[in-house]
Amino acid sequence: MTRFGRKGLGFLWLIGEPLLFCLGVIVLWTALKPAYEHGIRIGPFVMTGYMCLLLLRHCIQYSSGALIGNSGLLYHKKITVYHIFFARNVLEFAGATAAFIIVYTMLFLMGQVGVPSDVLKLYGGWLLLAWLSMGFAVTIAALGVEFEIMERLTPVMTYALIPLSGAFFMASVVPAQWRDLFLLIPFPNTIEMVRAGVFGEFVETHYSASYALMCGTVMNLIALILLARVKHHMDVE
Repeated sequence: MTRFGRKGLGFLWLIGEPLLFCLGVIVLWTALKPAYEHGIRIGPFVMTGYMCLLLLRHCIQYSSGALIGNSGLLYHKKITVYHIFFARNVLEFAGATAAFIIVYTMLFLMGQVGVPSDVLKLYGGWLLLAWLSMGFAVTIAALGVEFEIMERLTPVMTYALIPLSGAFFMASVVPAQWRDLFLLIPFPNTIEMVRAGVFGEFVETHYSASYALMCGTVMNLIALILLARVKHHMDVE
């Protein structure tokens, strides 16, 4: 209720919001771009990239206000700041996942995309992205409690993630001498893994699942440490 309110469609926006964003971008790119991008149809290409970007950006955006909007829940002794941030990120993950399934099904029925080439790889990439997104989002949100400047920097970072995430291009187009440096950013590894799971051998992908897992784990550990400090800033005992 603190995320979507009680009026209108309410919690149905959990799915509707990312769904409308993704469909809008697919329609726009279909109208402006060639029918194929990197050897695959433009619709599935945009879908696999933009849905991943939406998951990441929504986790960051809505984690930032999670504590303020739900601080009243801390009155209950069994609820902690950890629960609030975890619940908010699970909520965003659920909405993005449902929207991904709906868009994928629509494109499948239209003949734009086939059955995923490797379902486990698709699941793995999506779950790794969620793990990274939660760690990154909660770290930023926790820093925002202590440093007001984070309120200004967070929108800049979310916009910077549009090119840095690799959502709208493949790692294969990055010059070989720069590709390893680019893939030090953990997010493109997960998006490449999602695309490898969907398209298989039809596209050239570059990623390291173990590196993404390691980065996500480190980010989440840092987030837990920072949240321990956040508790001291709360008035609720």
